[in-house]
Amino acid sequence: MADAFDVVVIGGGPAGENVAARTAAGGLTTALVETELLGGECSFWACVPSKALLRPSEVHWMARHSPGVREVVKQPLDASAVLAYRDKMVNGYDDKGQAEWARGAKLEVVRGHGRLAGPRVVRVTTRDGATRELTARRAVVLATGSRAHIPDTPGLREAKPWTNREGTGSKKVPRRLAVLGGGVVGTELSQAWKALGAEEVTLIQRGGHILTRLEPFAAGLVEKALRESGVTVRTRAQVTRVHRPGGQGEATLTLDSGETLRADEILVALGREVTTRDVGLETVGLTPGKPVEVDDLLRARGVEGGWLYACGDVNGRNLLTHMGKYQARLAGDNILGRQEEAWADARATPQVIFTHPQVGAVGLTEAEARERGLQVRTVQVGLDSVAGTGLLGQGFEGGVKLVVDEQRRVILGATFVGPGVGEMLHAATIAVAGEVPLDRLWHSVPAFPSVSEVWLRLLEAYGL
Repeated sequence: MADAFDVVVIGGGPAGENVAARTAAGGLTTALVETELLGGECSFWACVPSKALLRPSEVHWMARHSPGVREVVKQPLDASAVLAYRDKMVNGYDDKGQAEWARGAKLEVVRGHGRLAGPRVVRVTTRDGATRELTARRAVVLATGSRAHIPDTPGLREAKPWTNREGTGSKKVPRRLAVLGGGVVGTELSQAWKALGAEEVTLIQRGGHILTRLEPFAAGLVEKALRESGVTVRTRAQVTRVHRPGGQGEATLTLDSGETLRADEILVALGREVTTRDVGLETVGLTPGKPVEVDDLLRARGVEGGWLYACGDVNGRNLLTHMGKYQARLAGDNILGRQEEAWADARATPQVIFTHPQVGAVGLTEAEARERGLQVRTVQVGLDSVAGTGLLGQGFEGGVKLVVDEQRRVILGATFVGPGVGEMLHAATIAVAGEVPLDRLWHSVPAFPSVSEVWLRLLEAYGL
């Protein structure tokens, strides 16, 4: 006999937890299937531990820019204390707290690997090898996330490289670290491990600059900061071969220029791939290994009856934790019959890159807006244009750029670079998502002497 629920959610990461909590709060019996740790990638191997590694180095960096403090801050970071803080923030890689939360949310947690086994049927292979079959009266939700992509570079897999999991979870600081990829994971962890005492950190980026999805000025400021911190940034370079016998000890990386680089650890930060190869997509007419394409209600396309939903990384729409949670809340509401479409994951996505300086961005870049044929105007000012930045310390570099739709006079995108700007981003997110007219935004008066006064400088530069 199968166990029957109203909703079965496969995947207990941020997206899965949120959709399950939403449907359970709405009165539907809900099972949450998870094969690893409840809380998923972000809680244990990505967002949380990486920020735990970065925050102490950011504080140290800001202190060294502050008169009266920099004179007494002479010692490097205590790496062992930072790693212990990281371990505390991930609860020692134990999900007991998450399990208690799930019970309080009236979820039935099923431990094991879940696969679709036909319409509204999920077959779970439990940790002891047994099989448990679950049926869903109303909906099944796929929220199985993504994993790090490792390319087929000769010798790379055999070298047993780090992914984000080892890159955030290492128990010791590598002496020489080679980082493949100049995106968010690559830049953040390059800076973190250098600050923690790595002697050599080399970031290898195939393109002409790092952080290619950002406004160029933002990427340039982060790259400058990386170099100043001692990270070697190699752009227009690619690893063509790796030699590391037995996957231990020194690794030799051959670049496309013919040069070689030696490292004690290799971190692969070359994007993500959806986790759909072994979730039974073929049993409902979908293709394993590919994103589950969904409509704006988060229902899987090509599945008759509208009972299958997919939210988070698995649908490929937007691979950010908070946007997966946004989709999950909407999917839960839609399962409950409220019928609300997702759109912010395409037009008003916020993101913070926790390097120092930080980068906060929301909405469209200038290039993206122009590619869509929109009539735009941009304004850009330095963060040093307001007194509040100077009060934070001396020598900080940063700037802010707005992308404005000239026809509707609303903000399409905003990018901030500077110390702590992540905490300023939500104001821009509200302006973009709410399509607040500039003439009304002019009456949103920033407090003096806060860094947020840069909004006034931006509107003045626009001509208001």
